[in-house]
Amino acid sequence: MSKIINTLINKKCDLPIWFMRQAGRHLPEFRKIRNNNKDFIRLCLNSKLSAKITVQPLIRYDIDAAIIFSDILLIPYALGQKVSFKKNTGPELSEFDFDIFKKINKKKFKKILNPVYQAIKLSKNDMDTKKSLICFIGAPWTLIFYMFGLKKINGELDVNKFKRKIPEIRKIMTKLTNFSCEHIKNQILAGSDIVQIFDTWAGLLPKKYINEFCIKPNLRIVKFCKKNKIPVICFPKGLKKNYKLFVSKVKPDCISIDYDVNPSWAKLNLKNICIQGGLNPKMLLKSEKKLMYELNRYLKVFSGKPYIFNLGHGIMPNTNPSTVNKIINQVRSFNGK
Repeated sequence: MSKIINTLINKKCDLPIWFMRQAGRHLPEFRKIRNNNKDFIRLCLNSKLSAKITVQPLIRYDIDAAIIFSDILLIPYALGQKVSFKKNTGPELSEFDFDIFKKINKKKFKKILNPVYQAIKLSKNDMDTKKSLICFIGAPWTLIFYMFGLKKINGELDVNKFKRKIPEIRKIMTKLTNFSCEHIKNQILAGSDIVQIFDTWAGLLPKKYINEFCIKPNLRIVKFCKKNKIPVICFPKGLKKNYKLFVSKVKPDCISIDYDVNPSWAKLNLKNICIQGGLNPKMLLKSEKKLMYELNRYLKVFSGKPYIFNLGHGIMPNTNPSTVNKIINQVRSFNGK
């Protein structure tokens, strides 16, 4: 049993460590591959290269898990939307077409995403059996945020467009949640042993819709995971104090906190659950003194609790790998004082 699963399921205090977005972005060995593969979706669907990128951090770092190199937007892609990534602006999706969406069945969905499942098998073959292989999905609300183009240029929610689209969102929510579960199942069957649900834009939901569009879909997926004995981590980024409501309702095996959540508040309010993450990725760009102060703050607060060290979001592209190694060394040497 891996250290992470032991912490998730048995609530052991072994202090495992991994990093969100560790596969890619900041690694020179990844950038070399990326420079020769300009189409990001095609790269994600290249099983051999995806597997190679997945295990790159395990070669470089003393960490406890790999996370499959993939993307949350492969689900809308497999459900009929065109997805492209524009430099400096992020993902762009074609206009949502309900007629195309409703025609996609599980067989076609699985066929389109089969390269992801093959990449998981290849990655697993290249990994130490004591390490976990994490797969992931985007939560339904976060996928909808992209599928319906609800993001303003400044990164905020286009509230007026959101309200206009609510009937359509409700119309597709059940099927989208079902296909999210299908993608989890297929990734686990391929060899992953943990799933993380990224609800990256949960914090942008107006308060009156948090239960309907964040908590209920996450709860359905977590229930599916528990029924199938799949360890599950939820990351409803940006919920602030509604993290407490989320944990009480959804009850995943682990809750990943973002950098706006005070770790002391999390320790006090998020009871009987493994906690992951928290450290602001921007701290990795600060002086070593500032970084270590913040790092030790998290380690001390969660000492003696089931805690997985991670960041409060993904590693930033301009992070120096040597800084990541310093964090790992400090976590490994931490003795609870």
